[in-house]
Amino acid sequence: MKGRTLIRDRLTFGVEEEFLLADRESRFTAARADEVIADAARVLGERVTTEFCSSQLETRSEACDTAGALYRDLSDARRAALAAAARSDCVLLASPCAVLSHRPPPIRTDGRYQRIAEHLGHFLATTTCEINGCHIHIGTFGRADALLLSSRLRGWLPVVQALAANSPFAEGCDRACASCRGLEYGRWPTVGPAPVLDEHGYARHAEELVSTGAVIDRKMIYWYARPSEHLPTLEIRVADANSDLRTVVLLAVLLRALATVILSDGEDARPEEEIDDVLLAENHRRAARYGLAGTLLDHRSSTEQTVPQLLGALMRQARPALEASGDIDFAVSHLQRLLRHGNGAYRQCAVYADTRSLPAVVDLLAHETATSLA
Repeated sequence: MKGRTLIRDRLTFGVEEEFLLADRESRFTAARADEVIADAARVLGERVTTEFCSSQLETRSEACDTAGALYRDLSDARRAALAAAARSDCVLLASPCAVLSHRPPPIRTDGRYQRIAEHLGHFLATTTCEINGCHIHIGTFGRADALLLSSRLRGWLPVVQALAANSPFAEGCDRACASCRGLEYGRWPTVGPAPVLDEHGYARHAEELVSTGAVIDRKMIYWYARPSEHLPTLEIRVADANSDLRTVVLLAVLLRALATVILSDGEDARPEEEIDDVLLAENHRRAARYGLAGTLLDHRSSTEQTVPQLLGALMRQARPALEASGDIDFAVSHLQRLLRHGNGAYRQCAVYADTRSLPAVVDLLAHETATSLA
């Protein structure tokens, strides 16, 4: 890597996975998260927790140094959650949207959840179903580096979103898109590309959002990449939940490698900061609408590029860090697998095309959630 020295200490990474519970017989979402979480917590402790709806739960990995360690950690968490769900006559789904759900979604009515629900009342009235993301934390560093990463990753995040697209169906309907979650979630306040800010600018902007009532607190700043309020990390929130755990680890590996290269560059060459917000928003819309089959506007060449072409560019950018961390073989093989056989959205559409059955789509999600474990 001519002219660049990779940062000496390997960045850690961790993942928060959001899941749905579905009734084993009906395949509709089941509001049994409290009993499932209490059961799974006997193994996972505070690494399993509630989410916005009582049909959802979240598991959290530890901060890991290697892809293998992250894979094992996430596998263990899924295994515990799967067993607890089964004891409550549910299946666990790493699904970004509820394929079969009840209206209205069973939003929690306690504490902070109630305050968020009241704040988002207008948006929730038109939300189709529960939505789940895959949140990737890259660290460890201070807020200045987190904000630098946020600004430099802006151009790559639509590509990551397209790769992770996994929700063509929601609330019993074909939504004619690759990521219904991406389109639904994108309507919420503060969801979207992060603004380019330094530490002072971030503090001022966050304070303004809270003081004007745009959000109830800083944790409700839902930018696609944001400094964590409780960890020394950058939290990247653009990806759909994915039932295939190998895809989740691939996303984390690629994002850590990009972050490593960016921090090695330091203050040099910051072209990503100049990407127009309107262009970025359009790229995120296209990523959600078309997934791997889409084309995005490449700000570097001012041309349209296919998502596979841009994934190739991402790999070239990240390759030195992937080689240094020993992740290159994993990244190449699993990215090629997805490009050859399709991502989650493609696999769901293929099952539905064969069966014309949404319960069969739920069964696919349940099977993949349970079987891609280390």
